[in-house]
Amino acid sequence: MAANLILERLEGVKERFNDVQHKISQPDIINDMERYVSLTREYKDLEPIIEAYNEYKNIMDNIVSSKELLQVEEDEEMREMAKEEIDSLIKRRDILEEEIKILLLPKDPEDEKNAIVEIRGGTGGDEAALFAGDLFRMYSKFAEIMGWQVSVNNTQEGTMGGYKEVVFEVKGQDVYGILKYESGVHRVQRVPQTETQGRVHTSAATVAVLPEAEDFEVELKNEDIRKDLFCASGPGGQSVNTTYSAVRLTHIPSGLVVICQDQKSQIKNTEKAMKELKTRLYNLEHQKYLDEIAKKRKTMVSTGDRSAKIRTYNFPQGRMTDHRIKYTLYNLQAVMDGGIKEIIEQLQIAENAERLKESGIN
Repeated sequence: MAANLILERLEGVKERFNDVQHKISQPDIINDMERYVSLTREYKDLEPIIEAYNEYKNIMDNIVSSKELLQVEEDEEMREMAKEEIDSLIKRRDILEEEIKILLLPKDPEDEKNAIVEIRGGTGGDEAALFAGDLFRMYSKFAEIMGWQVSVNNTQEGTMGGYKEVVFEVKGQDVYGILKYESGVHRVQRVPQTETQGRVHTSAATVAVLPEAEDFEVELKNEDIRKDLFCASGPGGQSVNTTYSAVRLTHIPSGLVVICQDQKSQIKNTEKAMKELKTRLYNLEHQKYLDEIAKKRKTMVSTGDRSAKIRTYNFPQGRMTDHRIKYTLYNLQAVMDGGIKEIIEQLQIAENAERLKESGIN
């Protein structure tokens, strides 16, 4: 992209930034919660672009002034310093241009949201449930590394450990934008604990990552929801298992059912179940958008089609392979301990390359 075209685009962004900055201070905007949240998000998204714009404009001005100095300066030492300055500025300009190309790509407004993650043991019986438990531990460790909070909504334990199903909420900065690459089928190849002859078996678990809906994004009518209370199952002590604290919400029009039994308080379980129900209803529409981009981007195929096999964890060989971008890591234990940042970064790079191609910014 030519320098003048970059400046032209950045100046357009600067104009929008000033407009948003003005609007979010207006009383009518502040009183409209949905619009205010949307504009404050946009303001936050535009800030790094404006910072890049200011640096880029400063670099371009300094290149011009250094070249002008070179034309009139006769002192050889000063001329050499000016040349070095120009070379340094051009190197930084080239790096900054690549960063700006990414910044100018439209940001998915869902990326900043918290996420609700669902892991289900797939083919493989008990071993699949154990693997689902391993994936839950992996994401919990990754969340800890990222400084996020994990809160379990509901679990259905496997007969030999792990989970037939576990649903949990992850809160933090840009959670959905990072975890969305994890949606799809995760396959494991290893010797099960029950295998006496040392044969490698293949099992699978499915992961679904949903952007958490804001309260104003989904309107629920009381008459459309049936609420059932029951005693929570699983670990948690006497108070959990003997009181009607667990909550089941059924959305009658869609048939969606959400269960939350992790908290001792019925009120807290109801709040969490309602948030999950809103998220699942919101994602019925969001899925249409994902289906469209999945047709274009191999990095997002898992989100568009959750039945797609995205990754294999091979324990005998100590490797993990992401099939979308054919990327392999040979430090599987570190991966299972939450070290998935590198693979997510590679997926982001691949997706950005595809988005740049789509946008024509090159």
